[in-house]
Parts: sequence; C-alpha cells; structure tokens
Amino acid sequence: MEQYQRVCQLAKELLPEAVAFTQRLVRCPSAPGEEKNAADMFIAEMEKIGYDEVFRDDWGNVIGVINGQEPGPTILCNAHMDHVPVGDLSLWDGYDPFGGLVDVVEMDDRYAAKKEMAEVIHGRGTADVKGGMACHIYGGKLLLQLRKEGVKLKGKYIITAVCMEEFGDQVGTIQLIDDTFKKLGWSYDGVISSEASSLGFNLGHRGRVELLVSVHGKIGHASAPWTGINAVCKATKLIDIVTNELPKQFPPEEPDLGPSTICLTVINAIPGELCVVPERCDITFDRRFGPEETPEGCMQEIQEIIDKLSQEDPEFRAEVKISEVVREFYTGKSVTIANKKLSWKLSPEHPFVQAMADGLKAVGQEIQYRHWFGGTDLSKVVADDHKPALGYGAGQEQYTHVPFEVLRTDFMEKVIAGYAAGFLKLMELPKEAFRVD
Repeated sequence: MEQYQRVCQLAKELLPEAVAFTQRLVRCPSAPGEEKNAADMFIAEMEKIGYDEVFRDDWGNVIGVINGQEPGPTILCNAHMDHVPVGDLSLWDGYDPFGGLVDVVEMDDRYAAKKEMAEVIHGRGTADVKGGMACHIYGGKLLLQLRKEGVKLKGKYIITAVCMEEFGDQVGTIQLIDDTFKKLGWSYDGVISSEASSLGFNLGHRGRVELLVSVHGKIGHASAPWTGINAVCKATKLIDIVTNELPKQFPPEEPDLGPSTICLTVINAIPGELCVVPERCDITFDRRFGPEETPEGCMQEIQEIIDKLSQEDPEFRAEVKISEVVREFYTGKSVTIANKKLSWKLSPEHPFVQAMADGLKAVGQEIQYRHWFGGTDLSKVVADDHKPALGYGAGQEQYTHVPFEVLRTDFMEKVIAGYAAGFLKLMELPKEAFRVD
C-alpha cells in the first residue's frame, strides 16, 4: 500500500484510542499549577504506546521521544496540559465540563461558514488543548507503526506537554527550552503546536504585554474625604485617556494579525475597605501589539500619559511597569517571569510550512492559512529562538475558553494523519531550511 494511504488507514484505526484517551484527560481537572495527575496520564500513555524515551522534567513538563533510525531534524510537538476555569455551570447546556461525553451535536464547519451535525467530545480542555495533544501522541504511535513496518524515520519526533500555558507568559515552554533542554544538551529545529486551528495552518499572532499601573493617593476617612486623596478617582483620568485616546496613536492594523489593542482587565483599590479613602489604585492593562511594536514601547506610551497628567495635576502620582509574577509549578520549583511575548508571523512560503503542506496534501487535506487572535507559546520559538513554527490542530478557536467546549472527532482523525504525514515530509528537509530571519 502506498505510504500515505497507509497513514490514513492507521489514523482511522487509531482514532478510537485517541478519543478514549482524550475523554480520560478531560475527566482529570488540571488547572495551571495543578497538572500533576494529567502529567502522570500523559507519561503512562506514551510508555504504553512504546515511545523510545518518556520523562518528566524538574518543572513538571512531560517529554516523549521517538528516535529516527537516521540523522535528521528534531521536531517538537508542543501543547499544554492546563486549562482555563469552567465558569458558570448553568451555561454548559447540561453537560458536565469534566464528563468527557461523546455525542452528536450541531457544530460549525471548519470555516465557521455553516452548521452541520458532527460527533464531538464535550468538556473543558477538549479543544484547548488536551484533545490536540492526544492527537499528537497518537500521531507518534502511527509513526512507530510505520517504523515497525520498515519505514526509515529521520531525526526526532518529540512530544512536549508543558505546564501553565494559560497564564499567557509562556513559562512552561520557556523553562523547558532554556533550562531542561540546555541541561540535556538538546536543540530543536521546528515546532508544531496542536493549539486550535480548525485544521488550518496558523502562522502568527500579535504580541502581548501585561502593564501594571499604580496610581497613588493618600489614605483618609471616607466620612471626611477631603482628608485624603482618592487614588481611584485620580486613576479615572488615566483610564479615560488610555481607553479612548491612546488607541488613536497605534500603528495601522497589521493585515494578517489584526489591530493593536489595549484593554483594562483588572482594577484594585487599596486597602479596599469600607469607610476608607483608597491610597492606591492598581490597574492592569492587556496590550496586544504588532511586529513594529515592543513591550517596552507599549510601556513608554503609558509613561508619557502619566507624565502629562502629573504636569497638569500636582497631586497625580503614578508609575507603570511590565507585570512580573512568581509562578510555582506543581513540582515545587518556582520562577519569576515577566508577562510579555513578542508578535510573530511566518510566511506561507517558508520551507517548513511548505513541507507540512506537502504532507497534508499527501493525505488528501486542504491547506488554509490563518492567524490567531489570541497568543500562544510559539512566540518563544519564532520571535525569541528564530525557529520555524506553526499551529495545526483539531480544535476550533471559537469553542475555546467558553462554556460548551467541544472537539470534533472527525477533525481528530485528520490531524493524527496530518502530524505523521507532515513529519515524514519535514524529516527530509536540510538543516538550512529551518532558519527564520
């Protein structure tokens, strides 16, 4: 049987196992920092399948390796083990968010152009992204079967299931690459993320920085507000300018990635007590930006507003900084990290993308190029490490981070085949094909 026909046949045969594994993962809650039980399941599944190496690093990330018989590129299959909160249970249409139920419902097609009936798995983390990682793992099982049947694999196919992606600061992937890989003496050539992409190739997204502004006042008794300086009232001036005036200065919209934006996400009055004039107001802004902008430049925009308000009002005092936070992993290790990531975009003409496209075409799949609205850990790969990466996953972005999260099983079959077929094409690329300028 022709090799890629065999890939499609094996993907169909492996689908029930991948679906059952996804169901078990969904039934195992794994909030950020609480991924241990899910990590144990990932390790056990890859050991059962017969991966050449399976281990957990000091940060709790899980790594599974399939070695080729000949030299070639190292391809990371990256996704995360954590998930966002469930939210309001009444919005789940009667489904248990940790039930992993399989049934048939009306769903968007891959282009979100029409509705159609499809079999899905229900539950938090199905689309984002436990189902995607299950497909990556079973794509590996497919490759192991091909190797058993005499196909010569080149390079390495490495599963990297990381912790705490949902915080948005890439901490799990950063520690994996900059600490674990460095200690092991490992390098890598490219990354395929199983984040939701509706079977398309996602080739970039805007950068993100979390900006923390602290506006200062003076504490006083609320019965005599003139004895204090209300930091919240002072902050309203800044909020108004940042929300309504600052966006007018942003660069023109990037055609593929979308507009630069800023959004107030968190506001806290300190001390936040009854009968007390607040002496400080902390405001967090989520700033999304394009390739021409930087986190530091975004911070400077806010600083200029602070400087202007300070000149106009002698009582106005504030400072801005890029938010930093201590992230503690379930293994007990911790690290302080700045909440920022750069914008990135990869050309559809890049050899890495074209090789993956050739693999998908070989198994009868249509290629669609897209870009994410949200952010992923691929900023670390492309913008920081200058390695090629793309997102190709079974999930649909509109079903992530919402109640009624679902994953189509027919899409799972396609990506299992796509991961294996793509690797068969990527393993033939020369080393120079993995450069990103």
